[in-house]
Amino acid sequence: MKLPVPPFTAESARVKVRLAEDAWNTRDPDRVVLVYTEDTRWRNRAEFPVGRAQVREFLQRKWARELDYRLIKELWAFDGARIAVRFAYEWHDDSRQWFRSYGNENWEFDERGFMMRRFASINDLPIAEADRKLLWPLGRRPDDHPGLSDLNL
Repeated sequence: MKLPVPPFTAESARVKVRLAEDAWNTRDPDRVVLVYTEDTRWRNRAEFPVGRAQVREFLQRKWARELDYRLIKELWAFDGARIAVRFAYEWHDDSRQWFRSYGNENWEFDERGFMMRRFASINDLPIAEADRKLLWPLGRRPDDHPGLSDLNL
């Protein structure tokens, strides 16, 4: 079981979102895939991985390309077994060009709390390194670091 489980309350949905953010900030595909069902279905930009193995391969490629990745997720809405989030993350490519990627995700969970579906829409904005806002050491975002709304993102 992956707590919290549906049906979500405002508090349990917020916890679920923060747990997802924390996992993604590890940039560890083997850890991240464990919160998805074996047959999970995704849409991420123009890629449509199905199942943990394809998601793992997707995440390996993603974090090999998106260096020094830092992510913030924020709860947007929830209902029953579904959660909608908005997010922003910053990263740079191998030429040291920084980007801020903005997006929305729609999630659907099974009764055990594993994510069955993840649909993401994402846009990338090139930024100067001096314009970065996600400035904690790599890993989990500290509890006292501002969230998306606080940063006007």
